[in-house]
Amino acid sequence: MNMMKMMKQAQELQAKAAKLQADLASRHYEAEAAGGQIKAVATGEGQRVSLKIDPALLKDDAEMLEDLIVTAVREAIDKGKADAAKELGKLMPAGMGGLPGF
Repeated sequence: MNMMKMMKQAQELQAKAAKLQADLASRHYEAEAAGGQIKAVATGEGQRVSLKIDPALLKDDAEMLEDLIVTAVREAIDKGKADAAKELGKLMPAGMGGLPGF
């Protein structure tokens, strides 16, 4: 394989990765805790978008509520990270390994 062809393929891969990262950043991932009484939504970049709490839970123990919120938010972010790793992994030619920084 000549050097120019390799450079072109690398540029194409870089463009595809950038497009995919933008797409992943716009995706939303939802997770629930407490049987759906807490719902957290995060972007593919790991930013929390929204948090819904059933008012009935506000009467419960504050520490328990905090743990449930953290669980839901963490799960939503983890879903986004897993999706990103899966999608970015598809870009790599067989045997090339993962992309650094992803």
